[in-house]
Amino acid sequence: MDGYIGWSLALRQLAMGNEVCGIDNFSRRRAVEEVGSWSATPILPIEKRLSILQKEYGDKISFHKGDLVNPDFTNDVIGKFQPDSIVHLAEQPSAPYSMIDQSHTLYTQSNNVMGTLNVIYAMKNYAPKAHLIKLGTMGEYGTPDMEIAEGFMEVEFRGKKSTIPYPRFAGSWYHWSKVHDSNNVAFACKLWGLCSTDIMQGVVYGTRTSEITEQNKHTRFDFDEVFGTVINRYCAQAVIKHPLTVYGKGGQTRGFLALEDSIQCMSILIDNPPEAGEYRVVNQFDQQYKVSELADRVKRIADKKGLDANIQRLENPRVEKEEHYYKADHEQLKKLGFKATRHIDDEISVMLDDLMVYEERIRAKKEQMTQLVKWRDGSDKIQKIANPLILSND
Repeated sequence: MDGYIGWSLALRQLAMGNEVCGIDNFSRRRAVEEVGSWSATPILPIEKRLSILQKEYGDKISFHKGDLVNPDFTNDVIGKFQPDSIVHLAEQPSAPYSMIDQSHTLYTQSNNVMGTLNVIYAMKNYAPKAHLIKLGTMGEYGTPDMEIAEGFMEVEFRGKKSTIPYPRFAGSWYHWSKVHDSNNVAFACKLWGLCSTDIMQGVVYGTRTSEITEQNKHTRFDFDEVFGTVINRYCAQAVIKHPLTVYGKGGQTRGFLALEDSIQCMSILIDNPPEAGEYRVVNQFDQQYKVSELADRVKRIADKKGLDANIQRLENPRVEKEEHYYKADHEQLKKLGFKATRHIDDEISVMLDDLMVYEERIRAKKEQMTQLVKWRDGSDKIQKIANPLILSND
């Protein structure tokens, strides 16, 4: 509940009159500090955040500090609160962070996969009728040279037709952890009759939602290379007149949606659970853009505000296609009532206005925007293995 989306969602659900129990172990704060950065928008300690919400909403808000990797903690919270819905955002969320080295890979995979397994076991034992809303990512699909379905696709093979999960072609250790989560959650629904919505979410951008109207309700806003998503990073760079850094050819295409709309989608899903035993997948984004096109948009809007933005292309530190076909379905949320609230240009304008207030905080950490994590560790050479090690249980 202390994170970028979690805090924003808690505010929305409280405003809607729902009772909210949040958990967090503050790993996002520690990881961002580890890479030498901080939130552009200053955020209060959790104690002060809770005090503000408790004055406004009373006993409708509660909080527990703890780690989902601890099964006793997870069982205890879910068993006592008896949730109708569980929105699972408690994972290490950064692809670059997972690619730093072996220890960061191991942390990402163990934290994400084990935490999710503990959640579904706690549901089975203590809240089997709850609806699990699990935050996945469009990155699970990768960039296949074909249209991307919403979770499942029909195939014909050797004369027979079947509906199967859409293939996953993840591009980082983080994204693979999300694939493992999806498989585990789908199996739990089949095995135990749980119900879940797996959100394949696009890249989220924005500084605020309709509930974030004052500084003491800010959600975090990361802008460093490891945790700052692409539009957020571009806007922060524009504010301090740092070149907008485009990786490689800039043809990387993804789905994007504003923070306000991410919260809207999750709230719609909370109000519209699937049937018992159903594993539902939704692709959650508004529109698709190339990262170079986004840089052009941010530059154009920043220039109108007198920021005189420039664009700089860097050698791509990631292992990814820089030009590719990309077209993904995203109809299920629209059928449930989702409508985008703001045009992307209007949202970028609001972001720039909000961030200009914190120009000095961004400038103080400007080096963190270009300290790139090289996904191949600076080498693309394939070395011949001269001394194979054979592992066997025989």
